[in-house]
Amino acid sequence: MARRQNRSMDAAEYALMDAVEDRMWWYRAMHGHALRALAHLPEDARILDAGCGTGGFLARLRAAHPQARLFGLEYAQEAAARAASKAGTHVAAGTVNALPFPSAYFDAVVSLDVLCHGGVEEAAALAEFRRVLRPGGLLVLNLPGHEWLRSAHDRRVHNARRYDRTRAATLLAGAGFESPASRHWNSLLLPLMIVQRKLRKSDEGAASDVAPFPPWLDASLYSVCQLEAALLGAGLRFPAGGSLLATATRPSDPASP
Repeated sequence: MARRQNRSMDAAEYALMDAVEDRMWWYRAMHGHALRALAHLPEDARILDAGCGTGGFLARLRAAHPQARLFGLEYAQEAAARAASKAGTHVAAGTVNALPFPSAYFDAVVSLDVLCHGGVEEAAALAEFRRVLRPGGLLVLNLPGHEWLRSAHDRRVHNARRYDRTRAATLLAGAGFESPASRHWNSLLLPLMIVQRKLRKSDEGAASDVAPFPPWLDASLYSVCQLEAALLGAGLRFPAGGSLLATATRPSDPASP
């Protein structure tokens, strides 16, 4: 891999994330999709947020599953410390390429917009996710959608790749997971995303899209995401979207490597 394995996001991006992830429409929508994927876990499930950033999802997970045993992992030590404080749980500093947790330990592993990062080795990270999951355990990934959506935002946050449903399914099956499934979201807002990223912010120096929004605009965008979530819950599937939620399970055979 040409990029440094341990490359992390800029400190400024972590600061932005920390400041807005509890209220920004996009984080709230993504966290909602991930929470719904985890809804059927047992109350005392062990759950790992691999690449937890500054802890926004861990905090939401704590509120939704107060009896769960939660763990986080983040490469940047300062972000890991902030996540531990925000979520009130253990957060290790380390890399998803070599998780510092025992094998077959977790009921679920969640990793939100991490596999795409330039410092992540896809094959190593997926092998580690599989290793630390118990047989039958659930993997939940959020991934940025479609290579043709690559923009200055990706460069700013060090995204090395974007995904579609076929690529996600192939990766998960190749890593030894079963029952891979994926769906696009942030689809109703995709035309606005194309205008924002491909037309208005195509220059190399453009900032990422993580930022506080005017309350009226944030509420409007989140309302669209709620409508979209309801449509997805009713069984509708969109052919494209700014993001992709993928799930899969570790095979139930305890003898499987």
